[in-house]
Amino acid sequence: MHTNTDRPAAALTPQIHGLLDPDDWDELRQLGHRMVDDVMSDLSTVRDRPAWRPVPEDVRAAFRTPAPETGVGPAQAYDDFRDLVLPYPLGNTHPRFWGWVIGTGTPYGALAEMLAAAFNPNVSGLRTAAVHVEEQVIAWMKELLHFDEKAEGLLLSGGSMANTLGLAVAVQARAEFDVARLGLSRAPHPMVLYASRETHYSVHKAVRLLGLGDESLRLLPVDDQFRLEIPKLEAAIAADRDQGYHPFAVVANAGTVNTGAVDDLATIADVAERENLWMHVDGAFGAFAALDPSVRHLVDGMERADSLAFDLHKWMCVPIECGCLFVRDAESHRRAFTIQADYLTPLPRGTAVDGGRFGNLGPQLSRSFRALKVWLSIKAHGSEAYAAVVRRNVAQAAYLSKLVDVCDELERLAPTLLNVVCFRYVVSGWTDADLDELNREITMRVQEEGIAVPSHTVLEGRFAIRVAITNHRTREDDLDLFVAEVRRIARDLVQRGVIRPSHSGTKPCLQDSGE
Repeated sequence: MHTNTDRPAAALTPQIHGLLDPDDWDELRQLGHRMVDDVMSDLSTVRDRPAWRPVPEDVRAAFRTPAPETGVGPAQAYDDFRDLVLPYPLGNTHPRFWGWVIGTGTPYGALAEMLAAAFNPNVSGLRTAAVHVEEQVIAWMKELLHFDEKAEGLLLSGGSMANTLGLAVAVQARAEFDVARLGLSRAPHPMVLYASRETHYSVHKAVRLLGLGDESLRLLPVDDQFRLEIPKLEAAIAADRDQGYHPFAVVANAGTVNTGAVDDLATIADVAERENLWMHVDGAFGAFAALDPSVRHLVDGMERADSLAFDLHKWMCVPIECGCLFVRDAESHRRAFTIQADYLTPLPRGTAVDGGRFGNLGPQLSRSFRALKVWLSIKAHGSEAYAAVVRRNVAQAAYLSKLVDVCDELERLAPTLLNVVCFRYVVSGWTDADLDELNREITMRVQEEGIAVPSHTVLEGRFAIRVAITNHRTREDDLDLFVAEVRRIARDLVQRGVIRPSHSGTKPCLQDSGE
């Protein structure tokens, strides 16, 4: 009986050759040129389209079909992308996208992503030029953010992972015992950490993922600038020690998501040093205030952090995903994640000369070449271009704040420190509950009409329309249009009685407008 293994290699070649490579490279090259042309046309005309539009039901239905057994070919697959995907983006490439804190990306960054995918290394530390690229990107970031050049660094998917890994290092570095060997269940005293109630929810996720539990996280009050109240921090540390807890870390914010508030980083660093706490700074977007001399003072003290998390896919405008973690004590960083596997033992020469260089700084062994889009972008544009984006967005937030402040129909709900503006539309005599319902509807209609994409939050129990400007395409006339349209929509909703005040303190009803 003959099996496939009995056949000569030459006989197998026609069956295995080119299964996923094209039969005609020139044909695929032409399709690639078409893709580049289409994408660049889309980006260059983005201002001419709505900021957002929902995906129609017939399009959504197309995504519920079974996996094809036989492919339709690259050209038809790409046509499906053009019909079903390209017309329905989140909108963050649009000049009037200011939702959450999501960067725009850049055309050059998109091309860099293609190069990274074609190069396709596993940037775990195996010897490749990609390792040197990531090392240089990390060195550049330390230089731009004025961080210790001896610190260790790692590129990650984003700030959430950077927060989680920073706290993972903190747990082991500040524990009273060998956490790696014994586990948290053997802690002689329960470990606790501190943060303001404005801290990003990824910190809440981190305490769960690390096995600390929700009760380990002390969420402390903020002042009228939405900054951590230092006396409350000091009092909480003292009280916990008296009750037998082991305080080990404090999370400080360099730009909160809600309002862009920046904690008093220098004073928190003093407290952390005095109390032997690990200081972790979440600088997801606010860390890049360091690029602009006019606001750099706001992040003074950030360089004293034991660990710093930030995103390059926000204010640095590189395509998603790209975050970063710095750990000032490089040995603590390596110790938290290094496990030596036989198959990653470094050799004197060859591909494995560094073993798992980056793989030993986090949980991922398989790591994409996310450094390339940063490296190429900084080389192409220079750091001053990014400083200019920060400077312009801060000025635009100040401009929007003035538009709000001079309008009797609008009310700002938080100070504007960096690039985040929170406000609401107000109607005389309406309760906060009435205004909450009205501003919810305004927010949704502004999005659904394709005018702009703000997001929302709740500040001191009041619903706020929230504008976070990390957008290199935004102009002042975009902000003028946005404010005018908010007022138009609000007046229309009120005048037609689509939303009516309750006059009783109960939640108002959204009336049927016949639309």
